[in-house]
Amino acid sequence: MNLPVKNRAMPPFHIALLEPEIPGNTGNVGRLCLGLGAKLHLIEPLGFDVSEKAVRRAGIDHWKHVDLQVHESLEAFLKWAEPRRLHLFSAGGGSPYSQLDVQEGDVLLFGKESVGLPRPLVEAHGAWHIPLPGAVRSLNLSNAVSVVAYHALRCVAPAHF
Repeated sequence: MNLPVKNRAMPPFHIALLEPEIPGNTGNVGRLCLGLGAKLHLIEPLGFDVSEKAVRRAGIDHWKHVDLQVHESLEAFLKWAEPRRLHLFSAGGGSPYSQLDVQEGDVLLFGKESVGLPRPLVEAHGAWHIPLPGAVRSLNLSNAVSVVAYHALRCVAPAHF
């Protein structure tokens, strides 16, 4: 039986941002994680301050409720993620995200706004993409995370749909 996400002791999945640069995008992803019951992981270095004072000044009033873990480096994050299924998302990824079967506890990793994920990381692990038939190369980071996160929720908690 699928329990509602907000009543689970463990997050249904994890969302990770590698070296995010724009506080507003990270704030939006934090709000999304809070709403879906997902855990947010930020991988340093960050392009902004995540102290309570800084996020309050940015108008992010929900931040104190976000289930957040900050990793000091990509290497530290990958060590944490090692026993879990890790899914990378990149504009240059191979298969569309809609073919991904997300399972409870999976980790969804997104790159920084300016350059995405490092090419060697994508080559080592593979990546999924969001098809864009229009005239743009990629979506805004928080929009891309939203698209994939709702797909993930549909996989792990289909009763919500």
